[in-house]
Amino acid sequence: MSGQLMKIAVSEGQLVKKGQTLFSIDSRNAQLDLEAAQANLQAALAQENSAKLEYESNKNLFNEKIVSSYMLDNSENAYKQAQAAVAQARAAADRAKVNLGFCTITSPVTGAIGEIPVRAGDQVTPATVLTVVSGNQQMDAEFSVTEAIVEARVNAGVQQSDKDRYLALLPDVTFVMKNGTEYPHKGRVTSLTGVVDAATGSIACKASFPNPDGTLFSGIQGTVVLPLQEENVIVIPQVAVVRLQDRSQVYKVLADSTATAVAVTTENTGNGKDVIVTSGLNVGDKIVTVGANNVQEGQKVIFPKEEKK
Repeated sequence: MSGQLMKIAVSEGQLVKKGQTLFSIDSRNAQLDLEAAQANLQAALAQENSAKLEYESNKNLFNEKIVSSYMLDNSENAYKQAQAAVAQARAAADRAKVNLGFCTITSPVTGAIGEIPVRAGDQVTPATVLTVVSGNQQMDAEFSVTEAIVEARVNAGVQQSDKDRYLALLPDVTFVMKNGTEYPHKGRVTSLTGVVDAATGSIACKASFPNPDGTLFSGIQGTVVLPLQEENVIVIPQVAVVRLQDRSQVYKVLADSTATAVAVTTENTGNGKDVIVTSGLNVGDKIVTVGANNVQEGQKVIFPKEEKK
């Protein structure tokens, strides 16, 4: 509704309940429109009643062969037109009632009031943003994960149609705030898109966290920790891997202490420090982990001496 903002019933940051009154817009014009629409409805109902009486009278007279079928048809058409006019008038009255209801703006959800850029007395329109109510009982965190989560689903034998079942199998996630504080309530992954971003190789996800104490606010940033457990795998430091266009390699140290390049395939662990080696290395192999980018094929590798205890 357009009109003058008469009352602001809440303040910024206030916690409100669903259905609570937030704003009141001048309702006098809307009230007059409703009264006019209701009067038109009453007039249409009266016209319909008169048309009905006329039609029923002509119908009886026609059965007694007093009036012609032309008069009967005319009265029937007039009655149908009166019925249509009633339907239009009733719709107009209902619309006016809805518009009057829009003059009192209530909260659609239980949550917290955001910024209020308007003041009492301002002229507002349907395009005016009065405030934003953040439903804070259940907060959604949007984040991205690597394609490994899809590979895990394939390895688990879960089809796209069973996405809900796969989401149910995922572990609880943790939200870590920017200052390093871990949010005390665990969350669940509730959404996983079916499209991989070609630029980043990641998939958009959404996790829902309970927010009973209102600790989380809409728009805050942090880190979502999704624990994915791998057993019987080789983990090496990320800095040990040398990227050469479309291939990855590490420098393996042979028995004579010389370095030789070995092609490997890896998976991201998500911690930003380590990678999982899926092929190319065996348990017990020694590799260069410091200065790998500067190593040359066949170069001697000197190991630091162990400190004597």
